[in-house]
Amino acid sequence: MFLFGTLGPQELILVLLIVVIIFGAKKLPDLGRSLGEGIKNFRGSVSGKDKDKEKDDEKTAPSSKD
Repeated sequence: MFLFGTLGPQELILVLLIVVIIFGAKKLPDLGRSLGEGIKNFRGSVSGKDKDKEKDDEKTAPSSKD
């Protein structure tokens, strides 16, 4: 059911070679770094929404210090 079938080592090497040709060897570390930061920010935003909501709920909840 895969669109392209299974990817073997020859296909992965070919894809890596095309990426190096398109972006160049000097830009690959920057590309990887920015991709990693994007994934990290995405994960933080997905899991951070629940944390922010809990903090807001704590701030708006009436205190029972009477």
